[in-house]
Amino acid sequence: MIMDHLALIWGGIIAFGIILYIILDGFDLGIGLLMPFFKAHQDRDLMVSTILPVWDGNETWLVFGGASLYGAFPLAFSTILPLIYLPIFFMVLGLLFRGVSFEFRLKVSDEKKYLWDYCFFAGSLLATLSQGFILGVFIKGFYFVNGRFFVGEWQWLDPFNFFCAISLVFGYVLLGANRLISKTQGLLQRKCFEVSHKVQYVILFACVAVSAWTPFLDPALMQKWFNPQNMLYLAPLPVITFFLWGLHFYAIKNQWEKAPFWCAVGIFVCCYVGFIVSTYPYVVPRHMTYLEAAAPRSSLLFMLIGALIMLPVLLYYTYYAYKIFDGKVSEKMEY
Repeated sequence: MIMDHLALIWGGIIAFGIILYIILDGFDLGIGLLMPFFKAHQDRDLMVSTILPVWDGNETWLVFGGASLYGAFPLAFSTILPLIYLPIFFMVLGLLFRGVSFEFRLKVSDEKKYLWDYCFFAGSLLATLSQGFILGVFIKGFYFVNGRFFVGEWQWLDPFNFFCAISLVFGYVLLGANRLISKTQGLLQRKCFEVSHKVQYVILFACVAVSAWTPFLDPALMQKWFNPQNMLYLAPLPVITFFLWGLHFYAIKNQWEKAPFWCAVGIFVCCYVGFIVSTYPYVVPRHMTYLEAAAPRSSLLFMLIGALIMLPVLLYYTYYAYKIFDGKVSEKMEY
């Protein structure tokens, strides 16, 4: 019983770290994806300045989630990593390329900044697409061939995974545009309202399409989502998602500054809860549960002590960074 609770606690900790990364680094990546659509140097400088103080700290949650998975569920980590090695490699490559581009554009002259801006966009796009492919693979699950896990070469490039990747690109663009709405003013803010107004329809379509597609990927998913006993508990999830989308539409129409971002965050959280519902109790979907993949009880307990010390520190650091740099960005930042 104690082992069950420890493994479940670690599953919750990892899930919490991942959703924090998705939200915090999501709007960073979204701003990078928007760079080619804003031609003025002043606009791009302000866009970069909105994420300059926090972008590297946001990626801490990705490291935290990966390290926790390795420590708490080593069997799942050793199984999953080889299966999706290529998209993970491309994601890390994109994040590294984005970080290098971010730093170099701060040092070069205005005439050369556009080169690093497009590199920043390319790194953001590569990282986002890779994350979308990984998401699609996890929703679909893994396959057995001769008793062994199998994800064939380039199998992660199938239509469902590709759709998830494109949907995540638009999702991050929505987060980025809404973050800029809350952090900027004037012409740049008005442009972001226009972007958010258009992208919100794509997000609605993507949510409906993925939700309708997912149950047909595996009979177990169909049974889980359309079981009459589960529908009473699962029905509020799409209702809340549509409510948040409607509130987002109203907020954009009336040009509210703060509400669009939090509505987009809420939509992401609802989609994430739906993902967890689809995969629970598996860490390796439909083949390895969190109990089967968990580390020994002593290891989970030892790491939990460290997590109880460090997790509040990380949370407070994140909170303090955003509190210090709250408010509008009206001029270019440098360091």
